[in-house]
Amino acid sequence: MKCPKCQHTSSKVLESRPIQVGNEIRRRRECNNCGHRFTTFERIEASPLLVVKKDGNREEFSSEKVLRGIIRSCEKRPVSLEQMNRIVNETKRNLENNDDGSHEVSSKLIGKGVMAGLKDVDEIAYIRFASVYRQFKDMNEFYSKMKELMGDDASKEKNKKR
Repeated sequence: MKCPKCQHTSSKVLESRPIQVGNEIRRRRECNNCGHRFTTFERIEASPLLVVKKDGNREEFSSEKVLRGIIRSCEKRPVSLEQMNRIVNETKRNLENNDDGSHEVSSKLIGKGVMAGLKDVDEIAYIRFASVYRQFKDMNEFYSKMKELMGDDASKEKNKKR
């Protein structure tokens, strides 16, 4: 760490303490050359999460972009912004905590994560998102997904009655 006064590279840490906001540490330092005291901040540098698109292109993961897609699918539905943000955050957290340690994820994996979150929150929003994400080719494909979803609900109701 360079001293801001004399540019000497050797200093000693006098005090360290975590900062309330974020994952940062504040350090008070003293230059070993001139004795000047100064403050530094240290934070973990996170590697960006890259999304591999269907066509093979890569772009940085954008929580805002995922949220926009969820908002569109939840239009005129009783889903709060808090619930939508929770889906985005859970999806991102699951992607960052993947077992292979890679910083690249498939857009399909993101879609599956969002769909899992929406299915628990609102089935109509789930179907709307799935229709865009899965790119249903025709009405039969869409109808079979609806039947599958309705079958899941029927089995849940049977289990509740038991």
